[in-house]
Amino acid sequence: MAEELTPAASDPAAAAGPDESEEPIKQRKNGLYPGVSDELAENMKSGWADTELHGLAPIPQAAHTAARRAALSARFPGERLVIPSGNLKTRSNDTEYAFRPSTEYAYLTGDHTHDSVLVLEPAKAGGHDATIYLLPRSNRENGEFWLDGQGELWVGRRHSPAEAEQLLGIPAKDVRELSAALAEATGPVRQVRGHDAGIEAALTDKVTAERDEELRVYLSEARLVKDDFEIGELQRACDATARGFEDVVRVLDKAEATSERYIEGTFFLRARVEGNDIGYGSICAAGPHATTLHWVRNDGAVRSGELLLLDAGVETTTLYTADVTRTLPINGRFSDLQRKIYDAVYDAQEAGIAAVRPGAGYRDFHDAAQRVLAERLVSWGLLGDMDVEKVLELGLQRRWTLHGTGHMLGMDVHDCAAARTETYVDGVLEPGMCLTVEPGLYFQADDLTVPEEYRGIGVRIEDDILVTEDGNRNLSAALPRRSDEVEAWMASLKG
Repeated sequence: MAEELTPAASDPAAAAGPDESEEPIKQRKNGLYPGVSDELAENMKSGWADTELHGLAPIPQAAHTAARRAALSARFPGERLVIPSGNLKTRSNDTEYAFRPSTEYAYLTGDHTHDSVLVLEPAKAGGHDATIYLLPRSNRENGEFWLDGQGELWVGRRHSPAEAEQLLGIPAKDVRELSAALAEATGPVRQVRGHDAGIEAALTDKVTAERDEELRVYLSEARLVKDDFEIGELQRACDATARGFEDVVRVLDKAEATSERYIEGTFFLRARVEGNDIGYGSICAAGPHATTLHWVRNDGAVRSGELLLLDAGVETTTLYTADVTRTLPINGRFSDLQRKIYDAVYDAQEAGIAAVRPGAGYRDFHDAAQRVLAERLVSWGLLGDMDVEKVLELGLQRRWTLHGTGHMLGMDVHDCAAARTETYVDGVLEPGMCLTVEPGLYFQADDLTVPEEYRGIGVRIEDDILVTEDGNRNLSAALPRRSDEVEAWMASLKG
C-alpha cells in the first residue's frame, strides 16, 4: 500500500476544506516527502479534464426508496428526521475497514457512501422535503484530491452532488455544511443513533433517546414486508449463494489438504464476484466445529468421514443478503449415524417450512420444527422415558437444538431486529415477509449424556423462505436438502 504524499501542516496548499477555518491536511509521520513546493502545488491545480457526468439514469430502486421516504414522512409529520450513513472505522493505524452504510440510510436512499446523511425537513405545505448531504468531489484548488488520505486520487472518484441527484432522485448538498445547520435547527428532531458521532453532537440538545428509538423501531418494522425490488434482490443473493456452495464442493479435496480457510476463501470469491461481500462472517465448520453455532475462526482441519457445516450468504451490491446452511459429508457419503441425525433435522425443517404461510403465527414454524426434533430425541432414548409434551414444556430438547429455528432476513442477516416483539416474534406472517427456517442438532464433543458415537456431530439445514399469498416459496431451493439428493449433487460436482 502506497503512502500519501502528505504536505507539511504549514503548507497553504494543505487546507482540507472550502474555507480557511478548516484543519490543514495532516502530514504522515515518517513520510518520504517533507513538504510540497509552491511550484508542485500550482502544477497540480490545473491540466485536469472535466469528468462531470450528465444524463445519468436513476438507480433501479429509486422509485422504491421514494415510497419508503413518503411512508416515513407520513409517520412523523412536522418533525425533522436525520438518518446518517456512518463514518469510516479504523482497522489499524491508518487503514480502515471496508465501509458498509447503515441499513436505515441505504434502505431510504440506495446510496452507499460514507459520511453522508439523509435529512427530511418538514415542509410548510405538509410532508417533508428530503435532502441528501454528501461529500462533494475532492477540492483540486487546495490539493485535497491528491494530498488527503481520503482524496479521490487515493481512494477513487466519488459522485458530485449533481450526479447524486440524478442517480438517487434526491436533492443533494455538501455534508460539511450540515452540522452547523443542525446545531441551529429548531423544532422536534429525531435521529438514527450509533453511526455518526459528529451528527449526534450537533443534535445533542435537540433529541431524546426515547424519541430516537421510536424512529429506529419504525424503520426496522418497515422492512418486515419486502417490496418487489427487495424480493428480487434476495432471490439474486440466494442464487449466487447456491453457486458459492457448488464452488466449495468442487474444492473439498484442496480444503482437506489445507484447512477450513480454503472453504472460507472459496465462498468469499463468489461473494465478491457476484455481489458486494459476504452478508456475515462465513461459518465453515468441519468435524466437531459444527457444534459451535458461530464458528468463524475457520482454521480447523477438514477430514474425510466427517461433516462440514457451511453457513454462508452472498450480499448483493444493493446490500441484501442470503443466509443458507448445508451440512455436507466431506467424502460425499453420510455414515449411517450421520444420516440418521441429518434426516431428523431435514424432517424438522420440512415441518417448519410447511408452517410458513400467511396468517400463521411467526412462532408456528419454530414450534413445528422443535416438536419433530423432540420426538426424535425421545425415540433415540436420549431423554429417558420422558413424554414429548413434557420435554417441550420444559425445553429439555434445547440441550441439543440450542437456538431458535429462524429469523427475519433482508438487508441485515438478522433483519428487523429493533422491531417490537408484538410485531415480530408474537406477530402474524404476511405475504412479502422473508425468514430463515434452520433447525439443527448439535452433540458437543464433551457431552457425556449421549452415546460416544454422537459426540462431535453437528447438523443444521437452513433455507430462505418467502411468505407468498398462498403459502411460501423457498428462495434457496436450488441447493438440494434431502440426504440422498445431497450425495448425488456432490457426486455430480466432483465428477
